[in-house]
Amino acid sequence: MTPYEMGKNLLMKLQQWGKSTTSMCFASLAIALMDSETLVYEYLPNQSLDKLIFPASSKDHITLNWKKLHDIAMGIAKGLEYLHQGCDQQILHFDIKPQNILLDHNLNPKIADFGLAKLCSKEKSVVTMTEARGTMGYIAPEVFSSNFGKASHKSDVYSFGMLLLEMVGGRKNFDAKASNSQVNFSEWIHQQLNEGEELKIRIEEDDDIIIARKLAIIGLWCIQWNATDRPSIKVVTQMLEGDGSNLTISPPFTARYTTHVGAGVIACPSSEELTMISELE
Repeated sequence: MTPYEMGKNLLMKLQQWGKSTTSMCFASLAIALMDSETLVYEYLPNQSLDKLIFPASSKDHITLNWKKLHDIAMGIAKGLEYLHQGCDQQILHFDIKPQNILLDHNLNPKIADFGLAKLCSKEKSVVTMTEARGTMGYIAPEVFSSNFGKASHKSDVYSFGMLLLEMVGGRKNFDAKASNSQVNFSEWIHQQLNEGEELKIRIEEDDDIIIARKLAIIGLWCIQWNATDRPSIKVVTQMLEGDGSNLTISPPFTARYTTHVGAGVIACPSSEELTMISELE
């Protein structure tokens, strides 16, 4: 099945489930069945999140304040919570990354690109897969290799955590051209927080460092190696809603396998995008 066919089937099922249209989720409006089959999307003038958090990626870069970054993070988390718990069936996205977060005219986030998504019952706690799927730098360990367990809704939480850390750092967590010391981005953030060092981020108001620290701590909890150690997206939303004063820094971690999966880096494959896979139902 092609990515388009998977996306079309997913959207048709969502229409059957009552035209799910949460404001923080995907922006598809309809499927046009004329001479050709076309997906129709809401127009989102601010493009994708990567254009805003990675200055080098866009000459029309917009500087976001930390309050707006926090609001965007909250919107993404609530959108994921809806996918995981708000539909008749659980929807696992498997490709959460800044490029797949679209922004409307008010910079409200919309989760997009469901080409790799997986539908499963809410009672099903894990998904069996034969091969990794997603984008390097955002793939949870258990999605990359079955040696780390089974894929589940916690795999999306991992990807969301890497996205949060990129929002804090204003840079990509994955750089195939950089040395190992440069690429271990999440480990560097953990070390800075654990030692009480500054994150070397842009601070304009007194509350900025509080917001940045909160996002960083939550992001680090989301990328724990063992899925059981990660919070659910519902708990993540609750953490974001709090003031961050009660948040503790996650345990230290080190790279445990020999390829890029966000925090661990030794070598990388030739292609950034991994192929879609077939599942064992």
